[in-house]
Amino acid sequence: MHPPGAWADLPFFRDTLPGIEAELTAETRQILPPQHRIFAALERTPPDDVRVVILGQDPYPTPGHAHGFAFSTEPGVSPLPRSLGNIFKELEADTGAHPVTGDLRFWADQGVLLLNTCLTVPAGDAGGHARLGWQVLTAQVLDRLAGTPRAWLLWGAAAHKAAAAVDPEMHLKITTAHPSPLSARRGFFGSRPFSRTNAWLQERGHRSINWADAPEAP
Repeated sequence: MHPPGAWADLPFFRDTLPGIEAELTAETRQILPPQHRIFAALERTPPDDVRVVILGQDPYPTPGHAHGFAFSTEPGVSPLPRSLGNIFKELEADTGAHPVTGDLRFWADQGVLLLNTCLTVPAGDAGGHARLGWQVLTAQVLDRLAGTPRAWLLWGAAAHKAAAAVDPEMHLKITTAHPSPLSARRGFFGSRPFSRTNAWLQERGHRSINWADAPEAP
């Protein structure tokens, strides 16, 4: 696995990744997302471009869904994973619209880092790689981003724990339940993270995020 661009100097890639690679090589189950997609979110959104961090837990465990961006799916996936369906319900209630497909890479292109606290999962086993050491990378990524005001959308206990040290005075820090069907009604629905993020960005003279409309392919 090649370290992703502008993040490649993080100590994780020298000190921790070799051990994870050895564990993944020994894994007998299918690993999601595909290896070339594991660092896709970091490759697409370098640190200087990050304006919003959406932090999740681990990739979708259903083959064909995960492609390296937290909560996002390949564009042809239907029906949507239930967590993403709930994100779209909240986005519709909050802003009046949501994307046509589950492919959220156009968010990443606007400076939204779609990061999971764990970057791989065995097919069919949610949380199955939670102890591999990916959290070391998450901690280093968050530490690099913590010195400049950004919006943080922290969905679920894993995200809350990972970003516990993020200063709520410097940053916009929206901490809610995970959008999964098991927890979305315990504080995710009604949290209005999308409009609140845009209002915060606009107050600081930054352009808002277009959450709903992916640009058409040329």
